[in-house]
Amino acid sequence: MTNSNESLEALLRRAFQSLTQGDAATAELQCHRVLDIAPDHVLAMSILGPALNAQGRHTEAAIVFTQLTRRDPGNRSHWMNLGTTLRTQRRFDEALAAYARAAQLNEASADFFFNVGLLHYDRGDFVSARTVLVRAHALAPADAEIAFYAAQACNDCLHSPEAVEILGEPQRFDNLTSELATKIALLLMNLREPTLAEPFLARAVADAAPNLATLLNIVQIHERLNRTEQALTGLQELKASPGVAGLSDDLVGTEAKLAQREGRHEQARELFLQALAGSVEQYRRHHVLFPLARSLDALKRYDEAWDALVQAHASQVELLRLTHPDAAGHSAPPLFITHYSADSADVRLWNEAGAPTVEESPVFIVAFPRSGTTLLEQTLDAHPLLQAMDEQPYLQHTINHLMNKGIDYPARLARASAELLQETRARYWEEIRERVDLKPGQRLIDKNPLNLLRLPVIRRLFPNASIVLAIRHPCDVVMSCFMQHFRAFEFVILCKDLPTLADGYRRSFDFWYQQAELLRPRVYEVRYESFVSGFETQVRALSEFLQLPWDDAMLAPGENARAKGYISTPSYEQVIQPINTRAVGRWRPYAPHFGPVLPLLQPYLERWGYEPK
Repeated sequence: MTNSNESLEALLRRAFQSLTQGDAATAELQCHRVLDIAPDHVLAMSILGPALNAQGRHTEAAIVFTQLTRRDPGNRSHWMNLGTTLRTQRRFDEALAAYARAAQLNEASADFFFNVGLLHYDRGDFVSARTVLVRAHALAPADAEIAFYAAQACNDCLHSPEAVEILGEPQRFDNLTSELATKIALLLMNLREPTLAEPFLARAVADAAPNLATLLNIVQIHERLNRTEQALTGLQELKASPGVAGLSDDLVGTEAKLAQREGRHEQARELFLQALAGSVEQYRRHHVLFPLARSLDALKRYDEAWDALVQAHASQVELLRLTHPDAAGHSAPPLFITHYSADSADVRLWNEAGAPTVEESPVFIVAFPRSGTTLLEQTLDAHPLLQAMDEQPYLQHTINHLMNKGIDYPARLARASAELLQETRARYWEEIRERVDLKPGQRLIDKNPLNLLRLPVIRRLFPNASIVLAIRHPCDVVMSCFMQHFRAFEFVILCKDLPTLADGYRRSFDFWYQQAELLRPRVYEVRYESFVSGFETQVRALSEFLQLPWDDAMLAPGENARAKGYISTPSYEQVIQPINTRAVGRWRPYAPHFGPVLPLLQPYLERWGYEPK
């Protein structure tokens, strides 16, 4: 009997060692040898379950863990393991019940909350997922895997600053694999934090033997940084690797994106449709539908493109319902800021003594989104006396600061003392310095299209600032917005259909021109159509308005954008292309859908001399 026990113990030791070393098949074999002798051996079953799970045999693993919960119902680990196995099989209700039982048995480890958070994520309950995953991260702040999923959940639920704070720097994590490092780098780029992404990417690139998932993520990073040649080379090498079939869904989407960037739209269409077939959840399908619509549009299959866009917006609204239920309830974007105007009597009291000069003020680029502001930004950024920073919310932060100091914005800005104004400007520049390093004599380009709605704070803080207003055919703007995959919830609501979009467009420019008449800003209007058709003439005129000495570098914005690598805006692909007029008249193939919205746009079609031909 003693020899038998010793033999079982030896088998179990080898089984556990095999499992921890990644040899699940050997661990399984040794567990079965024990169970052949002792069919009810709980420890052998406790190793067998994870061994089966590691081999992807989740149904068999669930049977083993179910038996364990029956034989030892007071063991919380068995319930947690059962829940995790059921989650893998998408048996969500049963998994949730198993986790609830573990919680009743006082299971409260970081690993437990991590798995519960992943369950909520898989079942589409993003709000609960964020809550639980953030709790897991608080218990194990050095765990890179937990941090990544917690940050991803925060980002999905529109808590971007919290996501950035969770990720921090590579040095804070104990188990940062190359694959996790590339995932974190991609997430940080989506969060508009390319500088924070760099050390994570460097960690992954330094790996001499990265796995296939890491290599795919690196291809996606190259694409996002406009390094298309490197992305294409990496993709071809990846496709030739053994075992690549396990990356099928992500690989297809990446290949489709690169085919689209090269203008191979028929191939891209086929690949996007293949990816769409594998996209089960309604709330995820927009990730494929938006780029599919772009290729269909390029192929002049306009009816199919429109149908894809309608489906894409429905998918986005469904995701918003899951991640931000309060926002999803809005039938239209509130655009609350347009409800409040500067007061003429108050404006007459504004004291501008000591205000920054033109040279000491930023250059603001404002517009309605998709009006060519990124092209303008890159054109100006090429000048050595100007520097851009990509779109940031810093101007809104100044409004928040003034309101926190008791200023009724924008109706009572005269009450802001010279000291408060200077303090607010100082806070603005402090945030700027965290983003860009302005050299002596350089002026900042603050490009954020919907600063169009923040003219009062621009005029109060920087009354001498130069403002560039980008204008484009209203129908082209509305159609371009409708085709764009915006992620901010305000834009998801704003762009969900043409009438909502057109109404938001009309309200935005109504606000701008009403405030501009009162505040008399130093503004220069740039027409997109004229800018791209007569580029050098238009750039020279803009340069004169900004009181800049001429520099030929401004004539090559695409080269400037390519050199920068990371461009935060959705048009990061287009801005590296040579100047062209392809986007002019983009709305015309979709004109039948514009009947209900033309009356909303008519005042600005007339104001700027456009015709809805």
